[in-house]
Amino acid sequence: MELIQIVGVIFALFALSRVVLQLKRRSISFNEGLFWIFIWSLVVIFLIFPEFFGYVAEFLGVGRGVDALMYISIVVLFYLIYRLYAKIDALERQITHIVREIAIRDRYEPKKRD
Repeated sequence: MELIQIVGVIFALFALSRVVLQLKRRSISFNEGLFWIFIWSLVVIFLIFPEFFGYVAEFLGVGRGVDALMYISIVVLFYLIYRLYAKIDALERQITHIVREIAIRDRYEPKKRD
């Protein structure tokens, strides 16, 4: 096993432990936790068995395993960007709604003076 593989496995296991900790603290949802556990587990498997990329590349019809990894990574990153965009959009709508409610309430309710 190469040094880069050892460092990668240590990092992936650390990230996996952080995901489990966040699940226990309930700072991420169960589905998000499963997603990240799946991702980091795949990273560990691919680092320990790099020849597995060859099988994935062959299945996808790509020349090399590294190319398959890059294509899959790009697709996953686009998915994550989309999810972040959707969350930000929902938060903006919620903030707009709250600000409008506060503005209407403050307009029609007299302010209390000290």
